[in-house]
Amino acid sequence: MTGNLTRAEAADRARLLKLESYRIELDLNGSATSFGSLTTVRFGCTRPGAASFIDLTAIDVTRITLNGRTLPVELFDDHRVQLPELASVNELTIEARCAYSRSGDGLHRFTDPADDCVYLYTNLETAYARQVWACFDQPDLKATFEFTVRCPAGWQVISTEDPDRAAQPTDTDGVVAWHFPPTPPMSTYFTAVAAGPYHLVRTEHDGIPLGLACRQSLATYLDAEEIFEFTRQGFDYFQAAFGRRYPFTKYDQVFVPEFNAGAMENAGVVTILEDFIFRSRVTEARRESRAETLLHELAHMWFGDLVTMTWWDDLWLNESFATWASIVALAEATRWPNAWTTFSQFLKAWAYRQDQLPSTHPIVADIVDVASVEVFFDGITYAKGAAVLKQLVAFVGRENFLTGLRAYFDSHAWGNATLADLLDALEQASGRQLQDWSKAWLESAGVNTLRPHYSTAGDGVFTEFAVLQQAPDSHPVLRPHRIAIGLYDRAEGPLGGQTPALRRRQRIEVEVTGERTEVPALIGAARPDLILVNDDDLTFAKVRLDDHSLRTAISSIGDFADQLPAALCLSATWDMCRDAETAARDYLTLALTAVRTTADPNVLQTVLGQATMAVRKYADPAWRPIGLAQLATELRNLLSAAETGSDRQLTFTNVFAAVANSAGDLDLLSAILSGDHVVPGLAVDTELRWHLLRRLVNRGVAGEAAIEAERERDRTDAGDRYAQACLAAIPEAAAKQATWERMISGAVPDATLRSVLSGFYAADQDELVKPFFGQYFRAVGEIWRHWGPVQAQYFVERGYPTTVISAQALDDSARYIEELNPPSSLRRLLSEGRDDVARALRCRERDGLEER
Repeated sequence: MTGNLTRAEAADRARLLKLESYRIELDLNGSATSFGSLTTVRFGCTRPGAASFIDLTAIDVTRITLNGRTLPVELFDDHRVQLPELASVNELTIEARCAYSRSGDGLHRFTDPADDCVYLYTNLETAYARQVWACFDQPDLKATFEFTVRCPAGWQVISTEDPDRAAQPTDTDGVVAWHFPPTPPMSTYFTAVAAGPYHLVRTEHDGIPLGLACRQSLATYLDAEEIFEFTRQGFDYFQAAFGRRYPFTKYDQVFVPEFNAGAMENAGVVTILEDFIFRSRVTEARRESRAETLLHELAHMWFGDLVTMTWWDDLWLNESFATWASIVALAEATRWPNAWTTFSQFLKAWAYRQDQLPSTHPIVADIVDVASVEVFFDGITYAKGAAVLKQLVAFVGRENFLTGLRAYFDSHAWGNATLADLLDALEQASGRQLQDWSKAWLESAGVNTLRPHYSTAGDGVFTEFAVLQQAPDSHPVLRPHRIAIGLYDRAEGPLGGQTPALRRRQRIEVEVTGERTEVPALIGAARPDLILVNDDDLTFAKVRLDDHSLRTAISSIGDFADQLPAALCLSATWDMCRDAETAARDYLTLALTAVRTTADPNVLQTVLGQATMAVRKYADPAWRPIGLAQLATELRNLLSAAETGSDRQLTFTNVFAAVANSAGDLDLLSAILSGDHVVPGLAVDTELRWHLLRRLVNRGVAGEAAIEAERERDRTDAGDRYAQACLAAIPEAAAKQATWERMISGAVPDATLRSVLSGFYAADQDELVKPFFGQYFRAVGEIWRHWGPVQAQYFVERGYPTTVISAQALDDSARYIEELNPPSSLRRLLSEGRDDVARALRCRERDGLEER
């Protein structure tokens, strides 16, 4: 990152300066490439006469005034303005011209092709506020912010505070000035301004003004009432749980174009990825995912915005808490009571994968500078941290946890805090010492494995029972785990029916420590059909099923009376597949058994995605075509039998379209797309049409003419990105080469690049992309140096050719890393890609044993 700020520099500056206020004026008129930025900041200095600097990335600076004296503009060096001879109280004014962004960071500018309307929004985490105005761009230098925004008449401007309507005179040239009163003390990274002819919907809840905004061309798709419904539920839940009212004056949620993340917790004005406005029918799982994301951002208003991390080392705490809080609220306050099942299946799978990579790190990361932050927005920071917080809640008790949390808010409101501050509040509330817990869980990396160990007598009762804990050699830390152990038996089905069901007979909670923990409470109990260690998913650990339980799971995974234990068994068997302990083809058998009966839409989608990956990536290549055919045949049968208009029908259609390969299956896709074959109740709408077409292009059944015809039907920016993905999926070497050269040119906007990359690495095109393995390594260094951090990271991760599974690929990756000695963040991402290839090779070897 240019203008990179180190942790040491930030600490020095925080000791020296005491921030008071910013007044910021943005002129958004005229130019399509740049805007005017005028900043006046008041701050104190603890050592008068000392020098410091303020952050700014600008095209040019035209005026610098410090305490009434004009300073030479040469003190600006493209990313910082040096500040000599500070007084005890200072007023600094900097006038600059800054560049609009097309990467989703800074002040992003977008022109809607549907109506030529222009939309702007800021996205400032981690340290991109400097691209919009001069500021001390670090979390622990909080100040108030007073904005004035000049823009064309007819635009809306949205910020943390509601605008002062009296300060919006229309000038003779048709320009309107929007003035916003000062905010409470805030960090630079969660301030925000959005401007443009946004469509607005307003309501109120519990005295809090609520708003939704999107661009005009998407207004007809904005399902405002559903979003307001779970937003209201979130407000009620969090205000009661946190013991403190919402800390800001209003709450707007703005759906913005070309966003490069899911959402961002700007105080009082959350910005959200437009994919969460559904232009076509979606499953309940997608709606739950949207609700989780938006509740995550709402939780940040307290944990993150009211009380903010001192430095980025505690990024995990910010994000993990919001994830944990959003899942609790979903499960207890909304129509998605099975949210913990979703968490177990999806988010924890992400965390388990991340924690087994060579780049794994403690939850509390050592972030030495701002440039290092981006790669830590990962599965450990979000999902493992949330799972560990769930374990902490179990460890100290929920009421104690909430009591400590309320004390933490009371002590640090409008300021900054650290992990130590939170743990101190929790220790005071619970009476439990947490230093050892923190050292084991937060300051060490790696994931433990828990497995049951038992003996039985001739009558089948336990004579001994213990839980065994293992740690990887690379991270040999055994942790304390508060877990539940569930014993499940087959019983009569619901309401006395004949269908057997797996029901929990007994549940006990124990604290596991060390390599072996005896469980005397189970001695004398009859061995059940299935033993589930970590029942109710209280801890973060990989779980193994004993042989007897594994046989029960394979034959009866769809018979659980409840969804969470089924999801936990599926997670355990998926992890065994990824660890090459079971064959990929056996996981496919288990997964297909599960999807025939599972009712949870998130479990259904996750398991089908994992089954597809197992066949494509982890199966012996010689067997892979057989596995894909089995998967496609089963999905086609399930689609035919699915309830008309159901989520299951739509899910089976989407996954079938992703794996269809035979002439008959591709003919069916073509007929569904053309309307020659009608599936009763299935809406072949915009999103599904693109999905079907992309597979047909991938397999060479459709080409450029069909893509252009579909683009003509969907004359939107989203339609253009879908078309770009389809063009990148054309199975021709020349087309791939042209796409590659365009991608690495650096001229493709971030949102479009993501679509093109997904098409370039389309499934089942391994041989076509193999030649680009070397080209990737020749390009990646320059891309890392010259692209923006978020866009470069995305290319490095998603552009790594993980479909090129070979020992040669491992050697080439290792050679590049060794010879070119890339920066640490780039080295980390490349090592993760290489590890994916190594894991796939191990799994393929294990699966191949089934042939012998």
